[in-house]
Amino acid sequence: MSFRTRLTGFFVLIVIVPMIAVGFLVFRLISDSESGKADARADGLVTAASSLYDASSADARIDAQTVGRALAATPRADMRLRLVALENGSGLALLRVTESTRTIASLGSTTAIAPGSVTVREPSGAAPVRVVASELTATQYAHELMGPGVGIVVSQGRRTLASTLAIKGVALPAQGDVTIGGVTYRAVTRTFPGIGAPVRVTVLSDLAAPGDSVGSSRLVAAIFIAGFLLLAFAFSVLASRALQGQIARFLGAARRLAAGDFSSSVPIEGHDEFAALGEEFNSMSEQLATKIDELEEERARLRESLRRIGQTFASNLDRQALLELALQTAIDGAEATCGRLSIRDTPDQSLTEFGASGSLIGFEAAVHEAEHEALNTRGVGEANTEGRYVASVALGLIAETQRAHGVITVGREGRPFTDDDRDLLRSLASQTTLALENVELHHQIQRQAVTDELTGLANHGRFQELLSSEIEQVRRYEHPVGLIMLDIDNFKSVNDTYGHPQGDVVLKHVARVLRQNSRDVDSPARYGGEEMALILPHTDLPGAHAIAERVRSAIEALHIPQLDSEGVLRVTASVGVAASAEGDKEGLIADADAALYTAKRGGKNRTVAAQAANVFGGE
Repeated sequence: MSFRTRLTGFFVLIVIVPMIAVGFLVFRLISDSESGKADARADGLVTAASSLYDASSADARIDAQTVGRALAATPRADMRLRLVALENGSGLALLRVTESTRTIASLGSTTAIAPGSVTVREPSGAAPVRVVASELTATQYAHELMGPGVGIVVSQGRRTLASTLAIKGVALPAQGDVTIGGVTYRAVTRTFPGIGAPVRVTVLSDLAAPGDSVGSSRLVAAIFIAGFLLLAFAFSVLASRALQGQIARFLGAARRLAAGDFSSSVPIEGHDEFAALGEEFNSMSEQLATKIDELEEERARLRESLRRIGQTFASNLDRQALLELALQTAIDGAEATCGRLSIRDTPDQSLTEFGASGSLIGFEAAVHEAEHEALNTRGVGEANTEGRYVASVALGLIAETQRAHGVITVGREGRPFTDDDRDLLRSLASQTTLALENVELHHQIQRQAVTDELTGLANHGRFQELLSSEIEQVRRYEHPVGLIMLDIDNFKSVNDTYGHPQGDVVLKHVARVLRQNSRDVDSPARYGGEEMALILPHTDLPGAHAIAERVRSAIEALHIPQLDSEGVLRVTASVGVAASAEGDKEGLIADADAALYTAKRGGKNRTVAAQAANVFGGE
């Protein structure tokens, strides 16, 4: 099948099928319009019937109130006579008085409808009575609504109260069409409150109405639809022939593009829309060739950049430079105009902005929303405000906690972020988290290498490094340096009596005292076993001695809890103090150590200064 045939068939299909459907609907509407008139007429009659019934019921309630006031002071024995007098003078269709379930009096027609009622309470305290009144019988109601082509049927339960048509043997529907005496009516039924049981009012509207214009309307519609179909068919044939040549040229050009040939252009003829389309097609071909070349180059650069970035993150231990690189890479990779990076060092800290790039003015609300979503979902969060788009990605969790290291947030105007942008941000966040963990692990190893694990003080090796560095300063600037050496008295007996875990607790408490009584420039260390040291830069012997005595007193005042009971332990320490301005490291250590053992031999729990060999402290 040729393209022209398919195109002709297509035009015929899209025109003829809808027009056939339109024709069917038009004829159906013409037919249904008459039924619609009957429906509208029936609805209008039902509305009138409802209004008449409600108005009569309202009037009957007023009558019931009037009768109720007249009966309020009437004894039960005289009530029926009083009611007869009222009924004769009022012209009501029905008056009924009941007490609980007992009827005291009932006067009037049994076909009365549209009742109104009121409850009367007697001042004497007797049981209240209910007064029901009606101004309208079913026959009166039906005749008031009856008109040409209209039938009214009033029924209560299975009993027909009134009817303007002969309906014997005819089942009336609640709503729909029914044939009575050879005439088809549209029936609509409404139910109203009645006396004893609900009252059903069925309005019957004759579907046969004047319709001389129906035939002519159908003829005009048929002529119009046939003419339109002929014109549409002729136009489809002409249009298909004109389009065939144009589309054939575009098809050839598209095939060449699909094969990767961007050199051949579409011939341009005339100045119509197809000519403009051909020009745009040729321009698109040229731009597409250029963009493909640029895209290949950009992809190669991006792959190489990401490879270098990954290697840099894996090996770089400069935390600040690493985070700055991560932020800038996220901004460049997502082609954003601004961004920021927020970070926390420990799980209990709040996020703090580490750095920002570009202006975030106008992005504040979107930044907050995107970061909140990213932290909650542990992924990429997005938000936009008035054309400002923001994407945020959460970094990995800190250790085994449920809190992220931080978030990287980027923003730009006018363009939402794509799936490629989100994948790039996720990859970058993963690499940044790994790099942060490497940095933290490196720092942790460094700390462990120079820190005593039990006390948290510098270990012996670090002590030697710090003291050597301080001695170099002494040699260069000739300022004094003090050194305190302390040993916990009778520590072995603590281990032997209470166990080594208790001994560890004692060491931790003494180490804490040493830190608390040190200055920021001082360097506390665990020298070995139960022996600790404190390096005091720019401190002469008297100054070092004063600090040592303060430390000794604080240790003596300790109340250390026992692990296996509610009691406490009291410990003391012997302290040796030395100072030097000559730059002799080994001599300084030997002097402090000698003073320490002098304090031990002198009775313990005392401070001894190396040069003067003075003893301070208690027993």
